[in-house]
Amino acid sequence: MVVGVLRLVLYLPENHSLKGKRGVLRSLKARIGNRFNVSVAECADHDNWQRITLGVAQIANDTNHVDKCLREVSDFIASTGLAEMGEESYEFTNY
Repeated sequence: MVVGVLRLVLYLPENHSLKGKRGVLRSLKARIGNRFNVSVAECADHDNWQRITLGVAQIANDTNHVDKCLREVSDFIASTGLAEMGEESYEFTNY
């Protein structure tokens, strides 16, 4: 069993309120949930209006499958245009 985690930082330079940030976050989580079989959560920067740190996790039997899926999620988020992409890091653990 392989657990893959994507940590992704997104920037909202034109945003000026937590309400605006929550709207973008809600939209991203819904779109990702409808398209991919992954878990998504905001994992840091809760009070920062212009920065979202997402954690995306998936479990499968094959490392290549998990890696491919998490990279597709990252590409999908970039293609939405809702936020500017920042840092991204991947971690895989075998059990």
